[in-house]
Amino acid sequence: MSKLMDWIDARFPATHLWENHLGRYYVPKNFNVLYFFGSLALLILLNQIVTGIWLAMSFEPSAEGAFASVEYIMRDVEFGWLIRYLHSTGASAFFIVLYLHMFRGLLYGSYQKPRELVWIFGMLIYLVVMAEAFMGYLLPWGQMSYWGAQVIISLFSAIPFIGDDLAQWIRGDYLVSGITLNRFFALHVIALPLILVGLVALHVVALHEVGANNPLGVDIKKARDESGRPLDGIPFHPYYTVKDIVGVVVFLFIFCTVVFFFPEMGGYFLERSNFEVANPLKTPEHITPAWYFTPFYAILRAVPDKLLGVMAMGASIAVLFILPWLDRSPVKSMHYKGWGSRVALLVFCLSFISLGVLGVLSPTPERILLSRICTVAYFAFFILMPFYTRMERTRAVPQRVGSR
Repeated sequence: MSKLMDWIDARFPATHLWENHLGRYYVPKNFNVLYFFGSLALLILLNQIVTGIWLAMSFEPSAEGAFASVEYIMRDVEFGWLIRYLHSTGASAFFIVLYLHMFRGLLYGSYQKPRELVWIFGMLIYLVVMAEAFMGYLLPWGQMSYWGAQVIISLFSAIPFIGDDLAQWIRGDYLVSGITLNRFFALHVIALPLILVGLVALHVVALHEVGANNPLGVDIKKARDESGRPLDGIPFHPYYTVKDIVGVVVFLFIFCTVVFFFPEMGGYFLERSNFEVANPLKTPEHITPAWYFTPFYAILRAVPDKLLGVMAMGASIAVLFILPWLDRSPVKSMHYKGWGSRVALLVFCLSFISLGVLGVLSPTPERILLSRICTVAYFAFFILMPFYTRMERTRAVPQRVGSR
């Protein structure tokens, strides 16, 4: 084995990669359960790729055969129902894990210097995952798939001068049709997964270059022993690889419970109207996107003007990219920030969850008013951040992990 590894190392840096990214990659020893979600996101990405390949083998990307091929997968392909539910449940699980992963970043200031690029790559991953989910949402060619895509694509027509041409270019037709389905299928199974895997690699490399943050926001690189090893760090392998296995087992237990017993999750993971074949002549009573898009859909509906609504929805995602430069706090972790940051994060999370719920429900004057209040609270978190993070009183950060 040693001769084989020497032969490989002479041609490929296998040992070097192992040591730099696992064996001798030192991470803080005070990680908590919120740090499970990064590895879980990788696990779900692998699930989506593998199950997606199997589904693509039996899927027909045409307006005439898409819905029937999904039914064929569910009824006639051996274990096709399981592969389809693993994929559909995995899509929702992916967003749950990503949102919790992002929340941990907000809670512990993992976007602050020197991890700005790590955050940027992470947000690009989030953006590509949203595009991937939107493209895949159309493929079953059900009623909600068809009309949801029709509504979302039509939003591009609100852009002055080029809007109508841009919407038509995205669709490839005057309306959502088999041409749209075919190009979305190509993007969903080839282009976007390649981009996503590349961004994940860049995200991990950038993270390992600057080192992982921790719940206290303490830089473990400052305290080292004679050999240069961080005193408050431990090798990622075997300590956190074993710990992550525990998280994976718990996650798989919950995930498989949903797959086998609640795959539709009351109509939120798989909408009931999506079990009807797409009908361009019959509009569903209430059109909503998948649940993971509903916070931004609620922001869109909260603004009465179509163009301003589209701009607000786009800004709600774009503002996340500049978060590292909005936070002027001298400390990273919420443990040592003042009450201003704590209250602001709480209000932001409540407003985001409320927008998600409101986006699922049919619009009423009271719900639209509440959506507008939550939209203001959402943007206030970012707009006011340079002020309350600079003016609040913070606590002193310890020099070492464990000396708090």
